[in-house]
Amino acid sequence: MTAHRILIGTAIVFFAFYGLWELAGARAGRGPGGTLRGGLGLLVCAALLVYFRTLAGRKTGAGGGSEGGDR
Repeated sequence: MTAHRILIGTAIVFFAFYGLWELAGARAGRGPGGTLRGGLGLLVCAALLVYFRTLAGRKTGAGGGSEGGDR
């Protein structure tokens, strides 16, 4: 679960950076597609942030915290 949180957190930072970078490029006159890509990047960032917040309440994985299953 910790690795999953790290990967989702990294994706949030990446999409925030990408979205802002594309929006800055669109404002600099590099084309109208940057606005769309930037908006989509920030939308994905927001969706992942909502998902990440739902993970905060979970203490263990789906297996109930015991690795390896029942014997």
